[in-house]
Amino acid sequence: MTPQELKSSILQLAVQGRLVEQRPEEGTAEELYTQIQEEKQRLIEDGKIKKEKPLPEITEDEIPFAIPESWKWVRLGNAFCTEMGQSPNGSSVSEIGNGMEFHQGKVHFGEKYLLLSPQKTSMPTKIAEQNSVLLCVRAPVGKVNITSRKICIGRGLCSIKPVAEMNVDFVYYLLTTFEKIFIRQATGTTFIAITGEIVNKQPIPLPPLAEQKRIVAKIEELMPYIDRYEKAWSKLEEFNKRFPGDMQKSVLQMAIQGKLVEQRPEEGTGEELYQQIQEEKQQLISEDKIKKEKPLPEITEDEIPFDIPENWKWVRIGQVFNLQSGKNITSSNIYDNNSNNHPYLCYGGNGIRGYVEQYNRDGHYALIGRQGALCGNINIAKGKFYATEHAVVVDHFGVSDVLWSAYFLDALNLNQYATATAQPGLAVSKIVNVLIPLPPLAEQKRIVEKLEEILPLCEKLK
Repeated sequence: MTPQELKSSILQLAVQGRLVEQRPEEGTAEELYTQIQEEKQRLIEDGKIKKEKPLPEITEDEIPFAIPESWKWVRLGNAFCTEMGQSPNGSSVSEIGNGMEFHQGKVHFGEKYLLLSPQKTSMPTKIAEQNSVLLCVRAPVGKVNITSRKICIGRGLCSIKPVAEMNVDFVYYLLTTFEKIFIRQATGTTFIAITGEIVNKQPIPLPPLAEQKRIVAKIEELMPYIDRYEKAWSKLEEFNKRFPGDMQKSVLQMAIQGKLVEQRPEEGTGEELYQQIQEEKQQLISEDKIKKEKPLPEITEDEIPFDIPENWKWVRIGQVFNLQSGKNITSSNIYDNNSNNHPYLCYGGNGIRGYVEQYNRDGHYALIGRQGALCGNINIAKGKFYATEHAVVVDHFGVSDVLWSAYFLDALNLNQYATATAQPGLAVSKIVNVLIPLPPLAEQKRIVEKLEEILPLCEKLK
């Protein structure tokens, strides 16, 4: 249960008469309702409020839930003094000069109490008295706040003023629970709204005055616990969001450190695989299929970040892979959907960009994004595809396992080597110098098999 759901449940219990016990000595809502009518009649006679049209009796079909016997279902307009807002002349509204504070809608609603509006009007129209509850009658319909001062209200608000010493905090909590009911009754095309008639006709449960005060006291006693629950819940939510990603990173770290599967002597060593790779590279150089590279520096002890199994070997990325950026292509030649005219996937710095007419690679490769916020991200391309200049194609010489290279390159977090600019970039000259641990080929395949068994479980946790 979310904190908001817990709070809503408590308020729902409160307005159903189930949060505190009923006490016969506190009288009945019928008695309070009579006092309210007498008070409203005095206000009418004093010219402080207008005489209202009689509202229809409440039918059984309108009652949404049961309430205690000492309570009473009443129409909102019969229990309070309501005033629909009316916006003053626009020329009278300003943020400078004197006048009455003006509010049009929810803009300055606080958590419970209305915040100060910078707008003032020299020609106030409809007034919300101090300690009135303000109800949004235009989107967002149903939101409520208490005003601690007299203000002018525009068309987006309705003022609901308690009478006969009714508790304004109780009215606030009560109306909070009716937000969804008001929303369901809202109509409109340009904007949704509810009318004064809808507000006044809304049935509400009315408890005795003393019980209202005890309900408010109980709610405000529980609120600090809800706040503490919200903090704990937020921490748990944050943990739950991070956990699948953290678990995935941990699994990849175990893999790259040689702790995910056991080592088997019969599978050979990383040194033997390294020599095979060098022979294959030399053959490709002699056939002019790849260019001869500058020798990379020897690996020093200070560079080695963690221990690896004895049969593995620390190498530089450029020693075991050939890295080559793709070719530039204009955005106008990249399409959102594939078709007979553009059937090939196009990979850029952040992954798939769309579909293109031609391809410039055919095979199974890991790709490193080298430009953009996600530079260093790893993708896998298979078959015929187009690599742009922002995607680095990782050639494995047919000796290493493609998926192994993708997982290990991902675990290296290559983004950390990007230049810190407005448009981060990752130079191939930096990537080739990064260290990567090299296991035997058979172990690479077993590592991939284990990762593809575990990582989908991490995804399910999301």
